[in-house]
Amino acid sequence: MTATYDEFGLFHQNAEEWGLPFDGPPTVRRDAVEFEPGRTVSSLVWGDAPPEVVALHGGGQNAHTWDTVALALGLPLVAIDLPGHGHSDATDTLFSPRDYAVAVEVAVRALAPDARLVMGMSMGGLTAIALAARAPDLVRALVLVDVVPTIDPARVAPIGEFLNGPERFTSFDELLARTMKFNPTRTESSLRRGILHNAVEREDGTWVWRHQRQWTPRDERPAAGGLAIPDYSSLWDDLAAVEAPTLLLYGTTEQSIITDEILAELEQRRPGTAAVGVADAGHSIQGDQPVVLAQVVTDFLTGLGSAGLA
Repeated sequence: MTATYDEFGLFHQNAEEWGLPFDGPPTVRRDAVEFEPGRTVSSLVWGDAPPEVVALHGGGQNAHTWDTVALALGLPLVAIDLPGHGHSDATDTLFSPRDYAVAVEVAVRALAPDARLVMGMSMGGLTAIALAARAPDLVRALVLVDVVPTIDPARVAPIGEFLNGPERFTSFDELLARTMKFNPTRTESSLRRGILHNAVEREDGTWVWRHQRQWTPRDERPAAGGLAIPDYSSLWDDLAAVEAPTLLLYGTTEQSIITDEILAELEQRRPGTAAVGVADAGHSIQGDQPVVLAQVVTDFLTGLGSAGLA
């Protein structure tokens, strides 16, 4: 093996990198829930108490993207691997947010039916919107991380280029080098850790991503760095109908996919939705500024509690 991997043995690195206290390994387990015959959704369950937070990752990511946030929050939490990602079973077709929401609803009802908040980043945020529409009893509060139903092709292009890259890498170092190229603001140690969670080494020594390949070949879908931008605009109606308190967190760097025009559209379509910009963060705020994200979520939950909404 090029790199030794212990899924539950890296949390001390998250804590050290972000200056968080670490008294020993946290209580975390894997749990799987069948969402259709023969196929399961896998989740990381943090803590022994009933989960208060449900976390949904973005496309091409996995539940471990929330590790530092979970450590900083210190709350019982469930981080779900979307179908075809992480340790969840793959699907015959690529899922849309509404398709993902069907599987996520099954997992949340089984593992976190009384959660106070559902937060989702990117594809996970769109899935959270769809979940709120189909199962409002499960979404008592909603946090969207750098996503709304309008997608700016120019801002999303680098993401498409990264996800539409090689299907196989000759070595871990090759995979790490490409990941560092597309994530210049992240430390090498954090990206190395992320790859170990999100890729596997084959018997021949090559490396592949754990997630289902999301995009068709570049020559078939040339726009936006090889990424075909789906139309998620129908989710605006779902978001407008969400009665749960809602917060958007967006990065303030050019790596964010939220523009001023999109913020204006959010205010027009769902007036009064709270929006908080996170400095020195791009699209993956949970990776760029996880401690800040955790503090904003904590403050949001505190505010809900004081308002008698929790």
